[in-house]
Amino acid sequence: QRAVKRPIMTRTSAAGAFLLGAILISSVSAAAKVSGELRKWHKVTITFDGPSGLSEKSNPNPFEDYRLDVTFTQGPKKYVVPGYYAADGNAAESSADSGNKWMVHFAPSATGKWTWSASFKKGEKVAIRGGGSSDNSINGMSGSINIGATNKSGRDNRGKGMLQVIKGKHHLRWAETGKYFMKMGADSPENFLAYEGFDNTPNEGGRRKSWGPHVKDFKGGNTWKNGKGKGIMGAIAYLAGKGMN
Repeated sequence: QRAVKRPIMTRTSAAGAFLLGAILISSVSAAAKVSGELRKWHKVTITFDGPSGLSEKSNPNPFEDYRLDVTFTQGPKKYVVPGYYAADGNAAESSADSGNKWMVHFAPSATGKWTWSASFKKGEKVAIRGGGSSDNSINGMSGSINIGATNKSGRDNRGKGMLQVIKGKHHLRWAETGKYFMKMGADSPENFLAYEGFDNTPNEGGRRKSWGPHVKDFKGGNTWKNGKGKGIMGAIAYLAGKGMN
Protein backbone atom coordinates (compact mmCIF):
# COMPACT_ATOMS: atom_id res chain seq x y z
CA GLN A 1 0.00 0.00 0.00
CA ARG A 2 1.31 3.42 -0.88
CA ALA A 3 0.84 6.64 1.00
CA VAL A 4 -2.03 9.01 0.42
CA LYS A 5 -1.02 12.62 0.94
CA ARG A 6 -2.87 14.48 3.65
CA PRO A 7 -1.38 17.89 4.39
CA ILE A 8 -1.22 18.98 8.02
CA MET A 9 -0.25 22.62 8.50
CA THR A 10 0.45 25.07 11.28
CA ARG A 11 0.27 28.74 10.36
CA THR A 12 2.69 31.36 11.50
CA SER A 13 1.48 33.30 14.51
CA ALA A 14 1.05 37.07 14.54
CA ALA A 15 4.26 37.29 16.54
CA GLY A 16 6.13 35.41 13.83
CA ALA A 17 6.89 32.50 16.14
CA PHE A 18 6.95 30.06 13.28
CA LEU A 19 8.49 30.82 9.89
CA LEU A 20 6.62 29.95 6.73
CA GLY A 21 9.46 27.62 5.76
CA ALA A 22 8.72 25.47 8.80
CA ILE A 23 5.17 24.64 7.73
CA LEU A 24 4.62 21.00 8.57
CA ILE A 25 3.24 18.63 5.97
CA SER A 26 2.90 14.90 6.47
CA SER A 27 2.10 12.14 4.03
CA VAL A 28 0.63 9.04 5.62
CA SER A 29 -0.87 5.77 4.58
CA ALA A 30 -4.67 5.62 4.66
CA ALA A 31 -4.69 3.12 7.55
CA ALA A 32 -1.98 4.91 9.57
CA LYS A 33 -2.45 8.02 11.69
CA VAL A 34 0.37 10.41 12.60
CA SER A 35 0.01 12.35 15.84
CA GLY A 36 2.17 14.45 18.13
CA GLU A 37 4.15 17.64 17.54
CA LEU A 38 6.09 17.38 14.29
CA ARG A 39 9.21 18.99 15.74
CA LYS A 40 12.81 17.96 16.25
CA TRP A 41 13.28 15.74 19.34
CA HIS A 42 9.53 15.75 20.12
CA LYS A 43 7.58 12.50 20.23
CA VAL A 44 5.87 11.58 16.96
CA THR A 45 3.45 8.65 17.08
CA ILE A 46 2.16 6.56 14.19
CA THR A 47 -0.90 4.42 14.93
CA PHE A 48 -1.73 1.51 12.63
CA ASP A 49 -4.84 -0.62 12.18
CA GLY A 50 -3.63 -4.21 12.45
CA PRO A 51 -5.35 -7.59 12.43
CA SER A 52 -8.59 -7.95 14.35
CA GLY A 53 -9.41 -10.54 16.99
CA LEU A 54 -6.27 -10.05 19.10
CA SER A 55 -6.02 -9.54 22.86
CA GLU A 56 -3.34 -9.67 25.54
CA LYS A 57 -3.93 -13.40 26.05
CA SER A 58 -4.97 -14.48 22.58
CA ASN A 59 -3.29 -17.17 20.53
CA PRO A 60 -1.48 -16.09 18.42
CA ASN A 61 -0.27 -13.56 20.95
CA PRO A 62 0.37 -9.96 19.80
CA PHE A 63 3.38 -9.55 22.09
CA GLU A 64 5.14 -12.75 20.97
CA ASP A 65 3.80 -13.83 17.61
CA TYR A 66 3.79 -10.49 15.76
CA ARG A 67 6.65 -8.05 15.15
CA LEU A 68 6.33 -4.42 14.02
CA ASP A 69 9.42 -2.46 12.98
CA VAL A 70 9.24 0.99 11.37
CA THR A 71 12.26 2.36 9.54
CA PHE A 72 12.69 6.15 9.53
CA THR A 73 15.11 7.57 6.96
CA GLN A 74 16.54 10.96 6.09
CA GLY A 75 19.56 10.90 3.80
CA PRO A 76 22.24 8.80 5.54
CA LYS A 77 20.28 8.74 8.79
CA LYS A 78 18.35 5.52 9.35
CA TYR A 79 16.57 4.35 12.49
CA VAL A 80 14.67 1.08 12.88
CA VAL A 81 12.16 1.60 15.68
CA PRO A 82 10.16 -1.29 17.19
CA GLY A 83 6.43 -0.83 17.54
CA TYR A 84 4.04 -2.47 19.99
CA TYR A 85 0.52 -3.78 20.39
CA ALA A 86 -1.67 -1.04 21.87
CA ALA A 87 -5.06 -2.80 22.31
CA ASP A 88 -7.72 -0.18 21.46
CA GLY A 89 -5.16 2.65 21.31
CA ASN A 90 -6.49 4.25 24.49
CA ALA A 91 -5.92 1.63 27.17
CA ALA A 92 -4.80 4.18 29.77
CA GLU A 93 -8.39 5.41 29.86
CA SER A 94 -10.33 2.32 28.81
CA SER A 95 -8.23 -0.48 30.43
CA ALA A 96 -8.86 -2.39 27.21
CA ASP A 97 -6.93 -5.63 26.71
CA SER A 98 -8.06 -6.21 23.12
CA GLY A 99 -8.24 -4.25 19.88
CA ASN A 100 -6.42 -3.81 16.58
CA LYS A 101 -4.18 -0.80 17.23
CA TRP A 102 -0.39 -0.85 16.91
CA MET A 103 1.86 2.11 17.70
CA VAL A 104 5.40 3.30 17.16
CA HIS A 105 7.06 6.38 18.68
CA PHE A 106 9.88 8.35 17.08
CA ALA A 107 11.90 11.40 18.19
CA PRO A 108 13.36 12.91 14.98
CA SER A 109 17.01 13.96 15.26
CA ALA A 110 16.86 16.53 12.45
CA THR A 111 14.45 18.96 10.83
CA GLY A 112 13.14 18.43 7.31
CA LYS A 113 11.49 15.53 5.53
CA TRP A 114 11.69 11.98 6.91
CA THR A 115 10.30 8.94 5.14
CA TRP A 116 9.09 5.84 6.95
CA SER A 117 8.19 2.28 6.00
CA ALA A 118 6.64 -0.47 8.10
CA SER A 119 7.60 -4.14 8.39
CA PHE A 120 4.98 -6.32 10.08
CA LYS A 121 5.67 -10.03 10.54
CA LYS A 122 3.75 -12.89 12.13
CA GLY A 123 4.88 -16.31 13.28
CA GLU A 124 5.57 -18.28 16.44
CA LYS A 125 7.76 -16.19 18.81
CA VAL A 126 8.67 -13.89 15.89
CA ALA A 127 9.02 -10.92 18.26
CA ILE A 128 11.91 -12.74 19.96
CA ARG A 129 13.38 -14.94 17.27
CA GLY A 130 12.79 -12.88 14.11
CA GLY A 131 11.81 -14.42 10.82
CA GLY A 132 8.13 -15.03 10.23
CA SER A 133 5.93 -14.16 7.26
CA SER A 134 4.51 -10.80 6.20
CA ASP A 135 1.13 -9.69 7.51
CA ASN A 136 -0.22 -7.26 4.96
CA SER A 137 -2.57 -5.49 7.36
CA ILE A 138 0.43 -3.21 8.10
CA ASN A 139 3.44 -4.62 6.24
CA GLY A 140 4.60 -2.39 3.38
CA MET A 141 2.88 0.79 4.52
CA SER A 142 4.94 3.92 3.99
CA GLY A 143 4.74 7.66 4.25
CA SER A 144 6.61 10.79 5.19
CA ILE A 145 6.66 13.48 7.85
CA ASN A 146 8.09 16.99 7.71
CA ILE A 147 9.73 18.13 10.92
CA GLY A 148 10.17 21.69 12.18
CA ALA A 149 12.56 23.01 14.82
CA THR A 150 11.84 22.47 18.51
CA ASN A 151 10.15 25.35 20.30
CA LYS A 152 11.26 24.25 23.77
CA SER A 153 13.94 25.71 26.01
CA GLY A 154 14.95 25.91 29.67
CA ARG A 155 14.05 22.87 31.77
CA ASP A 156 12.05 21.24 28.99
CA ASN A 157 14.41 18.50 27.87
CA ARG A 158 12.94 18.38 24.37
CA GLY A 159 15.05 21.46 23.61
CA LYS A 160 18.21 19.57 24.62
CA GLY A 161 17.85 16.48 22.44
CA MET A 162 18.25 12.82 23.31
CA LEU A 163 20.82 11.53 25.79
CA GLN A 164 23.78 9.86 24.10
CA VAL A 165 26.41 7.43 25.33
CA ILE A 166 29.85 8.92 24.62
CA LYS A 167 32.72 6.49 24.25
CA GLY A 168 35.33 6.97 26.96
CA LYS A 169 33.10 9.27 29.04
CA HIS A 170 31.33 8.50 32.29
CA HIS A 171 28.27 10.67 31.70
CA LEU A 172 25.52 10.90 29.11
CA ARG A 173 25.45 13.93 26.81
CA TRP A 174 22.54 15.88 25.33
CA ALA A 175 22.58 15.51 21.54
CA GLU A 176 21.30 19.02 20.78
CA THR A 177 23.25 21.16 23.24
CA GLY A 178 26.38 19.04 23.63
CA LYS A 179 26.19 19.50 27.40
CA TYR A 180 26.60 16.59 29.78
CA PHE A 181 23.80 15.23 31.91
CA MET A 182 24.76 15.12 35.58
CA LYS A 183 22.44 12.94 37.63
CA MET A 184 21.69 14.33 41.06
CA GLY A 185 18.87 14.21 43.56
CA ALA A 186 16.68 11.52 45.07
CA ASP A 187 17.56 7.97 44.05
CA SER A 188 14.82 6.28 46.03
CA PRO A 189 12.38 4.65 46.09
CA GLU A 190 13.39 2.38 43.27
CA ASN A 191 9.76 1.23 43.04
CA PHE A 192 8.46 4.73 42.36
CA LEU A 193 6.31 3.45 39.49
CA ALA A 194 4.74 0.67 41.59
CA TYR A 195 1.65 2.87 41.75
CA GLU A 196 -1.87 1.76 42.58
CA GLY A 197 -3.25 4.02 39.83
CA PHE A 198 -1.73 1.80 37.13
CA ASP A 199 -3.76 -1.22 36.04
CA ASN A 200 -2.81 -4.57 37.59
CA THR A 201 0.09 -3.26 39.68
CA PRO A 202 1.02 -6.04 42.15
CA ASN A 203 1.54 -5.31 45.84
CA GLU A 204 4.57 -7.48 46.48
CA GLY A 205 5.65 -7.13 50.09
CA GLY A 206 3.20 -4.27 50.61
CA ARG A 207 5.40 -1.99 48.47
CA ARG A 208 2.75 -0.65 46.12
CA LYS A 209 2.44 3.13 46.44
CA SER A 210 -0.55 5.44 46.59
CA TRP A 211 1.47 8.66 46.89
CA GLY A 212 -1.54 9.99 48.79
CA PRO A 213 0.41 12.63 50.76
CA HIS A 214 1.45 14.25 47.46
CA VAL A 215 -2.06 14.76 46.10
CA LYS A 216 -1.87 18.21 47.67
CA ASP A 217 1.21 18.93 45.53
CA PHE A 218 -0.62 18.21 42.27
CA LYS A 219 -0.55 21.33 40.11
CA GLY A 220 -2.44 20.07 37.09
CA GLY A 221 -1.32 18.06 34.11
CA ASN A 222 -1.72 14.50 32.94
CA THR A 223 -4.26 12.33 34.74
CA TRP A 224 -6.40 9.47 33.53
CA LYS A 225 -9.74 7.84 34.27
CA ASN A 226 -11.37 10.93 35.73
CA GLY A 227 -8.53 12.08 37.94
CA LYS A 228 -6.33 9.07 38.63
CA GLY A 229 -2.67 9.94 38.87
CA LYS A 230 -2.81 13.03 41.08
CA GLY A 231 -0.69 11.33 43.75
CA ILE A 232 2.21 10.30 41.52
CA MET A 233 2.08 13.51 39.46
CA GLY A 234 2.04 15.46 42.72
CA ALA A 235 5.15 13.59 43.87
CA ILE A 236 6.93 14.58 40.66
CA ALA A 237 5.81 18.19 41.11
CA TYR A 238 7.12 18.14 44.70
CA LEU A 239 10.54 16.93 43.58
CA ALA A 240 10.60 19.54 40.82
CA GLY A 241 9.76 22.24 43.34
CA LYS A 242 12.81 21.21 45.34
CA GLY A 243 14.98 21.44 42.24
CA MET A 244 15.47 17.68 42.20
CA ASN A 245 13.67 16.77 39.01
